[in-house]
Amino acid sequence: MSVLTIVYGFTAVLLATYGLNSLIIAPLYLRHRPFGKLRTPREHQPPPPVTNAPPVTVQLPIYNELYVVERLIDAVTRLDYPKDRLHIQVLDDSTDETSALAQARVDYHRTQGIDIVLIHRPERTGFKVGALQRGLETAKGEFIAILDADFVPNPDSLQRTITYFQGKPRLGLVQARWGHINTDYSHLTRAQALAVDGRFVVEQTARQRSGLFVNFNGACGVWRKRCIKEAGGRQGDTLSEDLDLSYRAQLAGWQFLYLPDVACPAEIPPQMNAFKRQQFRWGKGSIQCLLKHWRTSLAGRQPVFVRLQGLIHLSNYLIRPLMLILLLLTLPLLLWQGMMRLPVFYLGLRSPGQPCRRPGPRLRFRPCGPRPPNRLC
Repeated sequence: MSVLTIVYGFTAVLLATYGLNSLIIAPLYLRHRPFGKLRTPREHQPPPPVTNAPPVTVQLPIYNELYVVERLIDAVTRLDYPKDRLHIQVLDDSTDETSALAQARVDYHRTQGIDIVLIHRPERTGFKVGALQRGLETAKGEFIAILDADFVPNPDSLQRTITYFQGKPRLGLVQARWGHINTDYSHLTRAQALAVDGRFVVEQTARQRSGLFVNFNGACGVWRKRCIKEAGGRQGDTLSEDLDLSYRAQLAGWQFLYLPDVACPAEIPPQMNAFKRQQFRWGKGSIQCLLKHWRTSLAGRQPVFVRLQGLIHLSNYLIRPLMLILLLLTLPLLLWQGMMRLPVFYLGLRSPGQPCRRPGPRLRFRPCGPRPPNRLC
């Protein structure tokens, strides 16, 4: 049982580290949260609208999106951006009737003067990464905006993000916040919306405005094309190519900007199976990026705190297996009284000698010690 005790203690320490990091992120957000112009740093305040709009390519990677592909294409063509500076790529890897629907909408909008093209790959080599890289080879824009099939961008989304690139040659990415269009569909979508807001409103804001590593969230962001190329391009050796590219770009010296006040609505997975597949991709991809970048992240030129935060950020999905290990070890250690030898109470916020309230004829505080018979501490 000594081995189980050591494993339990080590796992509890790791989980306590992630919990402590949450207590660090929360005050960072409260310090840097947007609260009007007096609380918003100058670099995050909206610059004036662009006078000479740069060329932008909007990439729409789709795969068997029968029910949302027309909505996506129509929403992108309504973007309030000069039509002669906007290039739209529908990157289609579909194997069903999605391709026919997408081609019909592309043909229609081309007759309306929209520079839009459909690029269909008969073989889905590299999956989404391969489609994006294929489109990048013929992209006309100086900047690359990416939207997944479940997004419905607001008409002013591109104008509100592209303006931040003015006068900032080392700004490689502007990331907007994910919004929700079906929050009230079910209890599952409400729970997901709460989790996504905690991730995108609190954590992303705190990390970016504190100078920590952040990541592109796969959609609803605008990249500088030169940043993508100098960072090594899109690589398909992980499922989270967005996280992989983000760290390679930041380690190469590029800057990122996160805009919590610019929301891009998206559809939350309404079924449990779709939610589980999404979490599997995110979890596996994050661990792949951890294995790929943990050495370079720790050996970077950033401050020690930034490098440690980057390691915690990359390994965040380890919380799930760590909690499972802790749960499976609790029962055997309780049966063999192995937990009595573990001072795990030091990992909590409340020390063992802190006074606590006991029921009695008079309410007073006493130090917590061994529990007397039939008395509650």
